[in-house]
Amino acid sequence: MTTTPLTVAVLGPGGVGGLIAGLLARDGHRVICLAGERTAAVLARDGLHVRSTQFGEFTARVEAATELGEPVDAAFVTVKETALTAALDRMPPKSLGTGIVVPLLNGLDHMALLRGRYPAGQVVAGTIRVEATRTAPGRIEHTSPFAAVELAGPVAEFAERLRHTGLDVTLREDETAMLWSKLSFLAPFALLTTRYADGIGVVRAEHRDELLAVLDEITAVADAVGAPADARALLAAFDRVPAGMRSSMQRDVEAGRPTELDAIGGAVLRAAEAHSVPTPTIARLVRELSWAVSLGSSDR
Repeated sequence: MTTTPLTVAVLGPGGVGGLIAGLLARDGHRVICLAGERTAAVLARDGLHVRSTQFGEFTARVEAATELGEPVDAAFVTVKETALTAALDRMPPKSLGTGIVVPLLNGLDHMALLRGRYPAGQVVAGTIRVEATRTAPGRIEHTSPFAAVELAGPVAEFAERLRHTGLDVTLREDETAMLWSKLSFLAPFALLTTRYADGIGVVRAEHRDELLAVLDEITAVADAVGAPADARALLAAFDRVPAGMRSSMQRDVEAGRPTELDAIGGAVLRAAEAHSVPTPTIARLVRELSWAVSLGSSDR
């Protein structure tokens, strides 16, 4: 494996992107963060300050720009799905070169969008399991005791470079199974923590029957799309998660930001409809959250 430092772009240096950018830069790689003018100015001046339960506290120097102007070895896309279309203007296809594009977004629909914009063979499906938040431009709080990345593609050397930063990286052969593996956990987690405005510990203790119903429904959908899932294994995973862990959708609702309800819950419902799988509990949660979000928006 070559040890030459990589040049990596990070589109959206928020919680997830900022953590990855900081770890790569600390490991000696050249990192270009793509962001708005205000954030880019802060990053260029002060770097990225990361406070992590897993990786410690550190500041890493990064470059920053509002638009990619040169080829890179890899580009992480880590914006929220709600901002994806507009954010891609910061990364013109002609500037990318032969670098791979690695989206770490929630949901499913972004893969088709990215493969329509960039050379399809350069877009490598990825997922990440982590709880990380941008508290201010250039300041990242990583609060989960894990940061696990999965990649589906022939990128073994790139994966090894990421492991060297401290990230837990797994290569998967089946892209569909990988994306649904995350969604099968994320959708129940996001929908229920947001609906009850509390950590997962309260959900699994006080709303366990509803959690079980959602897990049964989403595993049925996953089975139908060819990505078999086990409801009991998912429940065991929920029972292992730290009780205070909250979803990014929950934080977005509390802050009055646009949510990824359609990218997460909507994606499940669209797949369920396409395969004629009944999902009454998930449909009700999406309906209730849609109403709550629209009511909150009108109040503001």
